[in-house]
Amino acid sequence: MPKRINLPDGQQAVESTKGFFGEFKAFISKGNVMDMAVGIIIGGAFTTIVKSLVSDINSPLLGLVGGMNFDQFSLKFAGVTLAYGKFLTAVINFLMMAFVLFFIVKAFNRAGSLIKKEEEVEEEATTKVCPYCKSEIDIEASRCPMCTSQLEEKMAEQ
Repeated sequence: MPKRINLPDGQQAVESTKGFFGEFKAFISKGNVMDMAVGIIIGGAFTTIVKSLVSDINSPLLGLVGGMNFDQFSLKFAGVTLAYGKFLTAVINFLMMAFVLFFIVKAFNRAGSLIKKEEEVEEEATTKVCPYCKSEIDIEASRCPMCTSQLEEKMAEQ
């Protein structure tokens, strides 16, 4: 008899095989896994582009200021070479990548907020509340269908 598996998002899947492999099959068949895989692949490609930007363009330009590339900075101590210049380059790569990602996310958020503003056009009210019984009624009603009270005089006073 097939067993039901409770997934993290509250959905249930039917386990066709027993144990671990059935749970794995239910997990891998969800769409989120494919979205995550695509995101990781695009992230890897984007990382390559940003690394090239930093190492091929920005580092040489920064080297003009210091007279040499940061990768060449090192310190020899007790027979060990500490390549702190490569560490500085890695920190600069990280900061540049974070800076570029910040602007990309900011642009997407701005575009998303513009779309939401267009969608959030306020609709005019189509209902009102009866001042006597507090039930919701049509805005053009002159008498409440719940308590049968005359509405126009009371509404004009408010």
